[in-house]
Amino acid sequence: MSIVKAILYWVVSCTWGAVMTFVGAVTSLVLIILGYRPKKFHYNIYFEIGERWGGLNLGAFFFVSKQSNERVKRHESGHGIQNLIFGVFFPFLIGLPSAIRYWYRDLVVRLGLKNISNLPDYDAVWFEKQATKLGDKYYLE
Repeated sequence: MSIVKAILYWVVSCTWGAVMTFVGAVTSLVLIILGYRPKKFHYNIYFEIGERWGGLNLGAFFFVSKQSNERVKRHESGHGIQNLIFGVFFPFLIGLPSAIRYWYRDLVVRLGLKNISNLPDYDAVWFEKQATKLGDKYYLE
């Protein structure tokens, strides 16, 4: 991990990607006050919270369940790279659509309308597929 790349990641996250990174920083501060401890995943800061729910990216910060594996962390970090690319447009192009899609899929399964195996692949939509590809490209160990 190059120090120059890390500095560039954070500079762009705190300028062009400042909207989501600010929300992530505030959320992180609240979690620290509540006793959660931050961890580092490459250039990102993340927290493990709760059980069996997946993940959420807020700029240079992400939040995952305690059981999350390396693939989930790479995927959420991929959303962090998308934040660098799309900047102030990230919440509207990727953040909200991704959250709505996640909640919809979860609701459909919880209501018993469909089995998770009957839903389209999680990466079937462009922004999730791109996040996975970016995470794999830059963070695959």
